[in-house]
Amino acid sequence: MIAAPELHTEFHFAQDTDTRFSSDTDFDDPDGRNVIIGKGKAKKGKKGPGEKGKGAGKGAGRMNGHHQENGMENVMLFEVVRLGKSAMQSVVDDWIESYKHDRDVALLDLINFFIQCSGCKGVVTGEMFRNMQNSEIIRKMTEEFDEDSGDYPLTMAGPQWKKFKSSFCEFIGVLVRQCQYSIIYDEYMMDTVISLLTGLSDSQVRAFRHTSTLAAMKLMTALVNVALNLSINMDNTQRQYEAERNKIIGKRANDRLELLLQKRKELQENQDEIENMMNAIFKGVFVHRYRDAIAEIRAICIEEIGVWMKMYSDAFLNDSYLKYVGWTMHDKQGEVRLKCLTALQGLYYNRELNAKLELFTSRFKDRIVSMTLDKEYDVAVQAIKLLTLVLHSSDEVLTAEDCESVYHLVYSAHRPVAVAAGEFLFKKLFSHRDPEDDSMPKRRGRQSMNANLIKTAVFFFLESELHEHAAYLVDSMWECAAEILKDWECMISLLLDEPLPGEEALSDRQETALIEIMLCTIRQAAECHPPVGRGTGKRVLTAKEKKTQLDDRTRMTELFAIALPALLAKYSVDAEKVTNLLQLAQFFDLEIYTTGRLEKHLDALLRQIREIVEKHTDTDVLEACSKTYHSLCNEEFTIFNRVDIARSQLLDEQVDKFNKLLEDFLQEGEDPDEDDAYQVLSTLKRITAFHNAHDLSKWDLFTSNYKLLNTGIENGDMPEQIVIHALQCTHYVILWSLAKVSEGTSKKEDMLTLRKQMRAFCLMCQRYLTSVNTAVKEQTFTILCDLLLIFSHQIISGGREALEPLVYTSEMSLQSDLLNFILDHVFIDQDEDSNSTDGQQDDEAGKIEALHKRRNLLAAYCKLIIYNVVEINTGADIFKQYMRYYNDYGDIIKETMSKTRQIDKIQCAKTLILSLQQLFNEMLSDLGPSFDRSSSSFCGIKELARRFSLTFGLDQLKTREAIAMLHKDGIEFAFKESNPQGEGHPPLNLAFLDILSEFSSKLMRQDKRTVHMYLERFMTFQMALQREDCWLPLISYRNSLQAGGDDDTMSVVSGISSRGSSVRSKKAKPATGKRKLPEEESSSSSSTEVWMNREQSMQMPVMMPSPHLTSTVMREPKRLRPEESYMGVYSMTPDQQQQHTHPQTPQPQHHQSPIDYNTQVTWMLAQRQQQEEVARQQQERAMNYAKLRSNLQHAIRRGTGLMEDDEEPIVEDVMMSSEGRIEDLNEGMDFDTMDIDLPPSKNRRERSELKPDFFDPASIMDESVLGVPMF
Repeated sequence: MIAAPELHTEFHFAQDTDTRFSSDTDFDDPDGRNVIIGKGKAKKGKKGPGEKGKGAGKGAGRMNGHHQENGMENVMLFEVVRLGKSAMQSVVDDWIESYKHDRDVALLDLINFFIQCSGCKGVVTGEMFRNMQNSEIIRKMTEEFDEDSGDYPLTMAGPQWKKFKSSFCEFIGVLVRQCQYSIIYDEYMMDTVISLLTGLSDSQVRAFRHTSTLAAMKLMTALVNVALNLSINMDNTQRQYEAERNKIIGKRANDRLELLLQKRKELQENQDEIENMMNAIFKGVFVHRYRDAIAEIRAICIEEIGVWMKMYSDAFLNDSYLKYVGWTMHDKQGEVRLKCLTALQGLYYNRELNAKLELFTSRFKDRIVSMTLDKEYDVAVQAIKLLTLVLHSSDEVLTAEDCESVYHLVYSAHRPVAVAAGEFLFKKLFSHRDPEDDSMPKRRGRQSMNANLIKTAVFFFLESELHEHAAYLVDSMWECAAEILKDWECMISLLLDEPLPGEEALSDRQETALIEIMLCTIRQAAECHPPVGRGTGKRVLTAKEKKTQLDDRTRMTELFAIALPALLAKYSVDAEKVTNLLQLAQFFDLEIYTTGRLEKHLDALLRQIREIVEKHTDTDVLEACSKTYHSLCNEEFTIFNRVDIARSQLLDEQVDKFNKLLEDFLQEGEDPDEDDAYQVLSTLKRITAFHNAHDLSKWDLFTSNYKLLNTGIENGDMPEQIVIHALQCTHYVILWSLAKVSEGTSKKEDMLTLRKQMRAFCLMCQRYLTSVNTAVKEQTFTILCDLLLIFSHQIISGGREALEPLVYTSEMSLQSDLLNFILDHVFIDQDEDSNSTDGQQDDEAGKIEALHKRRNLLAAYCKLIIYNVVEINTGADIFKQYMRYYNDYGDIIKETMSKTRQIDKIQCAKTLILSLQQLFNEMLSDLGPSFDRSSSSFCGIKELARRFSLTFGLDQLKTREAIAMLHKDGIEFAFKESNPQGEGHPPLNLAFLDILSEFSSKLMRQDKRTVHMYLERFMTFQMALQREDCWLPLISYRNSLQAGGDDDTMSVVSGISSRGSSVRSKKAKPATGKRKLPEEESSSSSSTEVWMNREQSMQMPVMMPSPHLTSTVMREPKRLRPEESYMGVYSMTPDQQQQHTHPQTPQPQHHQSPIDYNTQVTWMLAQRQQQEEVARQQQERAMNYAKLRSNLQHAIRRGTGLMEDDEEPIVEDVMMSSEGRIEDLNEGMDFDTMDIDLPPSKNRRERSELKPDFFDPASIMDESVLGVPMF
């Protein structure tokens, strides 16, 4: 046993005092908050049979052999529960022995146990126990909390606290169980514990509230179990009494009747007391805590009420309790909604309880159905499982609309939701069988019991109108309907056998759906992982799953190796059916062909594939044939030679046919007719499809295809489909040659040939990129992007330096053509690319498909930028479209910017500013130099600059050089073109500085000074004094570069609205005067010298340093101290200061007309200081009023709480209200705020007012308040 450490010495009190709880000394609440239990008559020491003689021979005050002094037992209880290593029953038995010797000491130990379990360091002493009231003790304990941390045992992490909650709950349950025969009826122990927990549960301290609520709910659960046992005993006693009384008088034992009558009376009294205890806990704790501000506390309440209703359904399973679960299903926190659903699942699982749930189901069914679409996937899963249980209990409860809302979830991307929906669908549509079917012998094929169920699955799939998602439907039902989905023999019979007499045959559409479902089931069985988007990756299969997988592959191969040729023969002319059927062979266990002696069926399959290739020209069918040949041509199996011969024969015929047709097709002087073109196209399609998966290098296809493409360029009348497939076939030739060269087994001549062919093909593609036909240009663009990326400098990485001769660097003309293609065919409006006229739905589908194609084209070009195949600055034309096409391509453009910044930060920044300059030039060409800066075009460019600025992140050190270079380029661009009207007018691009100011916030403080100095090199003296509107961009940009400014991106518009806030922020943030590190100073000066000295050779206008004067429209100026005069405003060098000190020294004149600068500045400052004084007084009055208002609100908010500091982290609002942080639990329900200090008549019911029907719903929540009809 763990030795208890010493406790506070204040715990001493007289042990011989027989303390009783009275109205003025016990844990009574003067406000009636804590309910007093009891009938007014004390029962002393009544023992049950299980407690007689326990502890005899043990000394008083001993527990587990350890002497307890000064209340040390509470520490031992807490430590034992915390460690969870001792048997809980022995701990409780020792406490019971202590209680029998001195119940005041034992109870004080138990009280301190609950206090310590809440994480409180305080100890309730005997003096406090006798003389202080409940609220005073709780307030005292609140002051003992550790203010540094908000953690307490129920929320602490770590291995030592891992089992604390379960041990804590177990202790309470065992305590009640061991005391259930006598101690809990002594009207002392339970009164004290319930009063304590009720008071703690209403505390503003979360730790007290959370721990006491958990304890009270577990105490209630234990009492419910005691009440259930009492009810059972009363029923048994009543039956024994009735049986004895019904005996004839001669055999009746009167003394036994009296004994049974007395026993029944005692049981009734005990049950009444238990009801009073449960009444107190429910009214004092649950009713208030099930809508607590903390979700975890609400979840505890809902979880336990579900246990009560399930455990003691006769007393608790009624609408008075169910309504709390129904209301809480609208909780804003997912964990609470989840507890509601799991509580209801335990009730609906028992069919005997269905009658008591009818009213609840009718009232809250719609809410449960809506929760299947919950944003929390765990809640949605449990809602679907609950509806499955409801469906299992009664088919009539859920309407067709309710079921349909669950049906479509089988196609959900979240697999647990889809699986739960699949189980619901199976229960509804597939689990009903006639009793006669079970008695009949098992049949096979279309006569089996699964035939109708498979048809039902087909009908459901067709009605759902999501025909491309059969794999998701199969995956959803795989766990619950695997027996049906794996009945491939029945599926084959439905497709091949004739229908039975009176049976309706499957339609063509139904047969197509059945073949697709059959393919999906075979893929699921062979691969054993969900379809794309349903899983996080391939998981490791268990031994049982691997065995099932092998068995399924063997069985499917044995069935379909025989049936597949027949199926292909029957549906050979249907492209969609044949495409799906051909994929079946890809999942075969090819060894079965040899071990099962099925070679003749293999030959039949190869014949059917050959016939299909000769019949069809559809690309999907031909590619399926190619993949099937590829899967069958596996050198590991003995069937390889047989399949390889068949493949070679087929390709020989097709290549010879193509060469002959091409020779006739390209004859000079003859116009090719449509039949010849069709023959060439169909043969070329077959060769291209097979070249995708098979190496056809032994047939020289490059020469013939290049000749075909060259003729198309020269004549210009080649059909587009022939050109597209010739380009694709030639691309495959290049890639297969590269694969052979990469292996290192080829000759040097092969590499030279590949280099020559690749360059010639790229030139050919470049010529086709300017074609008239859009489809040809798209195909050419895609192939060019792939080739440029494959044959870039990346090809020699990874130790492949031998491939260096193959590196191909694109010329600027090709890069320009690629970029022009993107600008002409990607950045277009939807209406320009919409050609569908088959209705609104088809038109929308066509738009989505076209957008997907354009996104692929843009992504292909962006990869060239990312991998440095083309110049990074070509991305400027892409980046400038970021805002306009944000919805379509925003993610692609943003990712491209991120990748280019990782490659070269400075070059990326120069590209961004270049894109803004291009937009600015375009705007000037459209609107002219005298445009309005409030126009949508200019505002759009400024917003784009703001978005670009956000992409640089918060780490200014990483992007320091890039941002500085960006400002440098922007300044040079702004002053690049002078105004033709003369020097008195701003440069044409000066407004660009307003755009550039969006990046000022990304400059470091020392860099702002550097950029400001660089800006002044472009300015003349007259520019510094200009205040007209046309010069506002310069003023705004200079303000944003002021070191230490509060608003780095201050603009003219924002300066007006933030005038007052800027002044206040300056007053609130005085200069801190921190020392600058030497590294910062040196880096600042070095960065200044590095990129400023680059421009020393430029001819800049000579000027004096400009005064830092701002327009009064923009911001309040800094007030001058008398000793500063104008010198603090107008920054000057030491030499210039000396000149001003001796004004008689002649000054060189740099401008056409002489200006008395000192006089002008002094006059301006005098005028502005008058305006400034008025504004300052207004600001002071406004700030005083705001401060007074803030203090008043703070005082009102603090009120008269328990804690002195209103912002103490462990103190919080304990109830949810319509004005608090958490909204109401129920939609349409407006709960009033619960306040712990309200009078008892408005907030709590006195214990004397409790009535037998203490679960009356009207006594808890008024119907008018809830806004929801009661039951």
